[in-house]
Amino acid sequence: MVRRHRSEHKLSLRQASEESGVPFSTLSRIEKGRLPDLVNFQRIVEWLGVPVDAFFTPGASVEATPSVIAEHLNADPALTPDAASKIAGLVRDMYDSLAVPDRRLAVHLRAAKTFSPPALLLLTDLLDDMQEALEARFGN
Repeated sequence: MVRRHRSEHKLSLRQASEESGVPFSTLSRIEKGRLPDLVNFQRIVEWLGVPVDAFFTPGASVEATPSVIAEHLNADPALTPDAASKIAGLVRDMYDSLAVPDRRLAVHLRAAKTFSPPALLLLTDLLDDMQEALEARFGN
């Protein structure tokens, strides 16, 4: 959101830093996917002019896959903001048309980058089996 806001307003990191009151180095790290501390988070929310809940989804703590991919594309120095946005739009369209609706269980792993795809598949299968066993035992 920070990178998009900067791009839409044609601001450099330095200019965004001055406007938001968030240190230049902190904004740079945030655009690379780091989380800000609470004080800088509040400054960013005010600067962006969005409600705090825009950063949180009620009832779930899992980021949608297209959003995660969009963040990585926006952080890629080889892509312009416009190119990253176009690719992210394509990914979102494909995801929406191919995703299986009504996922019963969602888990957010803070160390998700350390999991390989086969490990994530094994974990997903294990969690699905656990949920099925709980539903069989206790019902929905």
